[in-house]
Amino acid sequence: MRRAALRLCALGKGQLTPGRGLTQGPQNPKKQGIFHIHEACSSIHVNHVRDKLREIVGASTNWRDHVKAMEERKLLHSFLAKSQDGLPPRRMKDSYIEVLLPLGSEPELREKYLTVQNTVRFGRILEDLDSLGVLICYMHNKIHSAKMSPLSIVTALVDKIDMCKKSLSPEQDIKFSGHVSWVGKTSMEVKMQMFQLHGDEFCPVLDATFVMVARDSENKGPAFVNPLIPESPEEEELFRQGELNKGRRIAFSSTSLLKMAPSAEERTTIHEMFLSTLDPKTISFRSRVLPSNAVWMENSKLKSLEICHPQERNIFNRIFGGFLMRKAYELAWATACSFGGSRPFVVAVDDIMFQKPVEVGSLLFLSSQVCFTQNNYIQVRVHSEVASLQEKQHTTTNVFHFTFMSEKEVPLIFPKTYGESMLYLDGQRHFNSMSGPATLRKDYLVEP
Repeated sequence: MRRAALRLCALGKGQLTPGRGLTQGPQNPKKQGIFHIHEACSSIHVNHVRDKLREIVGASTNWRDHVKAMEERKLLHSFLAKSQDGLPPRRMKDSYIEVLLPLGSEPELREKYLTVQNTVRFGRILEDLDSLGVLICYMHNKIHSAKMSPLSIVTALVDKIDMCKKSLSPEQDIKFSGHVSWVGKTSMEVKMQMFQLHGDEFCPVLDATFVMVARDSENKGPAFVNPLIPESPEEEELFRQGELNKGRRIAFSSTSLLKMAPSAEERTTIHEMFLSTLDPKTISFRSRVLPSNAVWMENSKLKSLEICHPQERNIFNRIFGGFLMRKAYELAWATACSFGGSRPFVVAVDDIMFQKPVEVGSLLFLSSQVCFTQNNYIQVRVHSEVASLQEKQHTTTNVFHFTFMSEKEVPLIFPKTYGESMLYLDGQRHFNSMSGPATLRKDYLVEP
């Protein structure tokens, strides 16, 4: 998938997708069949994609009616398949969707996406990708005999988002496209691309891979999804890549530093870093001296607190995953900016696991920390945990990994404790999983 992302970034103007063998529908955003992300009112999440999702699941737009709406979904249990064999197979083009974000043609929408540097807020793009990924999966599992879908489809994982070196102007229209690329029993991989209009052509900006899971009508247990049948060698390659991505995620999880000791090479790295901080005057394990052009990891933290209001709920009355990603990204960006002393640019988003849903009314605690640096690169980890207003116990919900590039070379980051050393190695692993080094250009402006 990472190689595919690089191929996408290398495409010339007018080539909207990298060698896909599926019928993609209209490439002209003025043609029919394109949903418009549109600011219907002042609420930050109200747009046509979210409206379509509410229609599919029968969710109410009024918070006071949410309990009744969820009760009505219990009646949809009879539409759930007993096994995957009973579901008709689908093609990749069955779930293909294009969504237009008309920043250029609708100036009134622009301010929601605008940074003070007159660029596009990447946190808002994360929200749109999350909503689009869910809608794509509902299109794949559409039941023509049912007015509403019996499935509850939620984001399980943001596998990877790779940025291309394209400017994001707030005055040019943006287009998203995507489709289901791999299917398991109860999970689906979704590939999405983002393009921006330059002249009369849409040019690639990013490539994203999300993993979605299907739950039953009440979002209490797993549910089967329609199988996927590739129709061409290109689609077979996409499906095979989905299988490889699944295997890679399992392997990465099995070698987690929470489960296994660091490798010999990683242990050597940490030991050499430790030795370089010993005070040569005292030759003591307790006396630590920070090397030149370096910062202790404990001094690279930022924290924030969010109260999870009903306004930020998703169609299942939990806090919207895109909102969580936006808040985590903005804190990570601020951390990278404060640490590097100059404006950072996002290069990659990696391995965001949604471990636990966030309930409306929760207190959301976000803790951001620089955990690895190299030359101009800053790897930032954001830990998310929640607590209810009644209980003081905190529960981890997400861990986010962001790779930034600074305008100038940044200090080295040094751990003091064993726990910080493990964070350093984990950050190094995520940095090394990046598609490849990005070249910083003045037109590469993707900010919070």
